[in-house]
Amino acid sequence: MAGIIGKKIGMTSVFSVEGKNVPCTVIEAGPCVVTQVKTEETDGYSALQLAYGEKKEKHATKAEFGHFKKAGTTPKRKVVEFHNTFQGDFELGQEVDVNIFHESDYVDVVGVSKGKGFQGVVKRHNFKGVNDATHGQHNRLRAPGSIGASSWPSRVFKGMRMAGRDGGSTVTIENLEVMKIIPEKNLLVVKGSVPGAKGSYLIIRKQWN
Repeated sequence: MAGIIGKKIGMTSVFSVEGKNVPCTVIEAGPCVVTQVKTEETDGYSALQLAYGEKKEKHATKAEFGHFKKAGTTPKRKVVEFHNTFQGDFELGQEVDVNIFHESDYVDVVGVSKGKGFQGVVKRHNFKGVNDATHGQHNRLRAPGSIGASSWPSRVFKGMRMAGRDGGSTVTIENLEVMKIIPEKNLLVVKGSVPGAKGSYLIIRKQWN
C-alpha cells in the first residue's frame, strides 16, 4: 500500500465502461514532498513522511522551518507519516504526485467528517421518536424516551445512545475505485463519496493486490 495527501475539491459524475452514470469525488492528490525518511536503524521503525499544502513562513515555528529547510522545501500545512507502505527507495525532498495511482486501482480515503454540532437522537442515532402524534402526545415526536432501568442496576450504562456532539470524527472509507486520473492537474477521481467538506485534507492510501 502506498499513500498520498490530498484535498477534496468536490463531486461530479462520470460514465463507466458499461455506460452507467457514476457519482464520483474529485480529489487534488499532491504533489507532496518527502520531508523525512525514517528507518529501523535511526528511528526504530520504517516510515515515509510526506508534506502537502503551502504555508506562509511567518506562520511556521522555527522547528518547522528548520525541518522543512532540511528537506529543501518551503513550510507545508499538512504532514503525514506512511508506515511501511511505499515500495522502492525515496530520498529527502523527492516529490510524490498522483502518478503513483492508476485507473481501476482501489484506495482507502481517510478524512474528518463534517461537524454538525449538538444534535438530538433522531439525527445522531436515527431514532424514530415516539412516532405517534395522537393519544395525548405533546412535543414528543423527536424525544429519546426512557433511558434507565429499574432498581437494578439503578444507573445508566456507559455508551447509552443519547443527544450530543455529532460529526467532526475521523472516518475511513474503504475500497473506492479510481475512475479517472488527470496528471497535469494532479486530480484523482474516485467512485462514491468521501468524508469532509470541500477544501478539507484527505489521506489516500493505495491498496496493493
